Amino acid sequence: MLNNQIAKAKINLCLHVTGQRDDGYHLLDSLVVFADFGDALTFTNADEFSLKIGGPFGAGLTTSADNLITRAAAQLGGSGAHVHLTKKLPVSSGIGGGSADAAATLRGLSDLWGIALPNDRGLSLGADVPVCLASRATRMQGIGNQLSDVNFLPQIPAVLVNSGDAVSTPTIFSSLDNKTNPEIDFLPNGPLNFDDAIEYLAQQRNDLEKSAIAHAPKIAHVLQALSKNNAALARMSGSGATCFGLYENHAAAENAAQIIQAENPTWWVQPVTLNARG
Repeated sequence: MLNNQIAKAKINLCLHVTGQRDDGYHLLDSLVVFADFGDALTFTNADEFSLKIGGPFGAGLTTSADNLITRAAAQLGGSGAHVHLTKKLPVSSGIGGGSADAAATLRGLSDLWGIALPNDRGLSLGADVPVCLASRATRMQGIGNQLSDVNFLPQIPAVLVNSGDAVSTPTIFSSLDNKTNPEIDFLPNGPLNFDDAIEYLAQQRNDLEKSAIAHAPKIAHVLQALSKNNAALARMSGSGATCFGLYENHAAAENAAQIIQAENPTWWVQPVTLNARG
C-alpha cells in the first residue's frame, strides 16, 4: 500500500505575540493559510520503520530519533513503514517545514496503519503541528492549541522568498522587547475581495519581524525586493526568514518572482497560490 502526502508551506499572514505563560510558552494570535507547494512524502508498508531524505533542501537533515517525522511515527505507535521525504522547503525558515512534515506523517501513517490521529492533534510535537494537520485557513491562538476556521479570505497569488539565512525561533522570541501585544481585534463577517483583504491584513502585524531582522538583516532586503516588485503587501512569515509578497494575479506574481530570482540568484524564490479556503 502506498500513501502520498504534501506537507504544504504554512504562511502566517499575521502573527501577534500576546503573552507568555509561566511555563515559558508564548501566546499567539495568527492568521494562517497554506500554499499549493511543499515537501512531498510517500509512505509504504514495511517490516520496520525507516526514513529516507532527499530533495533540494535534504542535505544535512538526519533520520535520527530526533527527526520530527520519526517522532510523529513513534507517537502513532503503529507497525513498520518506509517514509521518503523530498525536502522542497527551506529549513528553519518560518513556513512550518518540519511541522508540516510531522503533520503529513500523522496523516499518512494514520491512513496506512488504520490508526486514529492523536488526541492532541500533534501539539506535543510542536506548536504548529495541529494547524499544519488541518492545512486550511485558520485563526491560531494560545500556544497553537486553539484553532478556528477562517472563511473570509480569498485565494491569493503570492511569492515566497528566503535569502538562505536560518533563523532560530527561540532566539527570536527571547529577544522580543514586548511580549504582551494586542491580539487581532476583529475578523471580517463575510468573504473579502483582494483589495479588501489587503486593506484588512495591512492593519495586522508580525510582532517577530523586528527581532528577526536584527538577527538576520537580509530579511529587510527581501521585504524591500518584494515591495519594489509591486507586492500589495510584503511581510515576514512566522519567525523568519521567509517573507511573502501578495499579488492581485498570478501573472504579476510570476513576473515578480522571475525578477527577484534573476537579481538574487542565491535566494529561494517560489511563486505560489495561498489557498485560504482549504
